[in-house]
Amino acid sequence: MPKPDSGDAGQRGPERERDAASSTLLSDQPTIELVFKARSGDQVALEALLQRCLPRLKRWAHGRLPPVARGHIDTGDLVQDAAIHAIARLDTFEPRHVGALQAYLRRSVINRIRDEMRRVGRRPVPTELREELVSAEATPQELAIQHENYERYCAALEQLRHKDRELVVARVEAQWTLAEVKQHFGFATPAAARMALTRALNRLKKQLETA
Repeated sequence: MPKPDSGDAGQRGPERERDAASSTLLSDQPTIELVFKARSGDQVALEALLQRCLPRLKRWAHGRLPPVARGHIDTGDLVQDAAIHAIARLDTFEPRHVGALQAYLRRSVINRIRDEMRRVGRRPVPTELREELVSAEATPQELAIQHENYERYCAALEQLRHKDRELVVARVEAQWTLAEVKQHFGFATPAAARMALTRALNRLKKQLETA
């Protein structure tokens, strides 16, 4: 079989780089760093933000769409549209704590649901469409980190080893479930994933205490 000439190889190099970038979009970079890069037009950073935020955002929004609207609105499409719209306006977003981006995106989803309810001619969305940040699965330690000041958090995160940073970012910033962490990082069981997360979070806590 003939080998590709140098021109083919040159064309495939950037493609391989893009594929490699796509496969590692959930990196150990704090979300705030991705926000700054996306603001400056970095498409990989923008894709990383969507990869981090959309799964958790869709789970959060699933039970908040009023029953009367479910035959008119697809939750997944609504969430994605709302997230893309919100991220396009990142120049107006001022993150002050670790969970700020998720809260910002959730408000965008809530507003989009209300707009859709008006569009289909239904009654206004009831007040039980809450905008709270907390996850039912999150531990008190994880919730505390989500409300941590970004500057202190980033400084502490930088002191961790690469794998611990990835675990913290996946759980605290992207808010992945234990099952998702287990699958992505190749842990044998959810219990093993939880143990690794606990160790990483404890290391982060120690760094925060000395920051």
